[in-house]
Amino acid sequence: MVMSKMKKKIELIFIPTPGISHLVSSLQFAKHLISTNINLSITVLCINFPNTPFSDSYIKSVLDTQPQIQLIDLPQVESPPKELLISPPCYIKTLMQTLTPHVKSTIQTILSSHANQVVGLVLDLFCLSMIDVGNELGIPSYLFMTSNVGFLGFVFSLQNRRIDDVFDHSEPELLIPGFSNLVPSNVLPNSAYSKDGGYEAYYKLAQKINETKGIIVNTFSELEKYAIDALSNEKTPPIHAVGPLIDLKVHPNPNIDQSQHDLILKWLDKQPHKSVVFLCFGSFGVKFDPSQIREIALGLMNSGVRFLWSNNAEKKVLPDRFFEWMESEGKGMICGWAPQVEILAHKAIGGFVSHCGWNSILESLWFGVPILTWPIYAEQQLNAFKMVKELGLAVELRVDYRIGSKDLVIAEEIEKGLKHLMEKDNMVHKKVQEMKELARNSVVDGGSSFISVRKLIDNMMGSN
Repeated sequence: MVMSKMKKKIELIFIPTPGISHLVSSLQFAKHLISTNINLSITVLCINFPNTPFSDSYIKSVLDTQPQIQLIDLPQVESPPKELLISPPCYIKTLMQTLTPHVKSTIQTILSSHANQVVGLVLDLFCLSMIDVGNELGIPSYLFMTSNVGFLGFVFSLQNRRIDDVFDHSEPELLIPGFSNLVPSNVLPNSAYSKDGGYEAYYKLAQKINETKGIIVNTFSELEKYAIDALSNEKTPPIHAVGPLIDLKVHPNPNIDQSQHDLILKWLDKQPHKSVVFLCFGSFGVKFDPSQIREIALGLMNSGVRFLWSNNAEKKVLPDRFFEWMESEGKGMICGWAPQVEILAHKAIGGFVSHCGWNSILESLWFGVPILTWPIYAEQQLNAFKMVKELGLAVELRVDYRIGSKDLVIAEEIEKGLKHLMEKDNMVHKKVQEMKELARNSVVDGGSSFISVRKLIDNMMGSN
């Protein structure tokens, strides 16, 4: 790795959203910056969220060996009303308003006590209200998108709508910048349909984007060239594709002990090359209805594929003969929380039934494992649509499924999807393998994302 020597010592202040899916790529980006820039230091302002013990332990495990990165815990403030939790963007917006004076005073302390010149605030999408603090203190702001350029295009599209123009599932197909296809209205993020403040929160975030000096995205240009080109114009801040940002290191997790971890990997070691489908629906451990759990189990049985299923459901909700069949056939294993990166990296894994969170998609591409799409919440439906219809890099099970809906994905549909996913001559496999090479080449010296990061730092230096 080439270390860049800056003429002056500079500092960036990161304000990430505390959800683990946002933290992973934010902290990986921070680590990458300091590993390639010897005179750069980073301060991360840590927002305390209730009930996120893994987020706290993850931050500390990542930053323990990074002397150039300092962590400052923002004061614990009163949580927004619980009823706002039905709309996460609205909940976080309210939390940000409460935190604003604390963020301002913390940054003022940094400015008066740190020797390095602060050249930018790096803000998560949901922290964009902090642009006002940066403006007040004379510090430019940069948006850090933990999702993709397609989702960024959706956010940009809100700039042309009204604050009360909430989306409806029955709307005709939409023309969204960054998508070559018309986008069905039923694959938009949950909050797009929310009359409880979620849509309004997204709308207000969209209006702030153009106040940033640049947009940093966890993607790579070879994957999203069409979208990047479509959004790059004089009216929008420059887009810097700096990914894929993936944490390949194994971190301790309170949800799994070492014996469980070893059991999973030993079982995989015994399976044939690329023969196992991994089923995992995100870091939050999605709770399907018992009826849906039974349909998944029957689909697995009838498909005949080998599988590793991350599933926290009680045994009693599974079909009576399922465990007996699983033991007699020796084709499957059920675990609770699973070390996803280690599993996707394993030679036995040939397919991935995923909720289509963006981190999971990038990890699957990094390891060349094709996805069967089963989106759950947030912007995952839009991600699934992009992967299947725009890029041809995933097999479609559903692109419009939402947890909590009465929609049941039946066993026959799951069986068909699994068989299609694991077909050896499936064109998706070939395309995913090609994208794997492009992903890995993008981050090495001379690669597209490597160059993009260097241009970003030059941009930051030139702004001060």
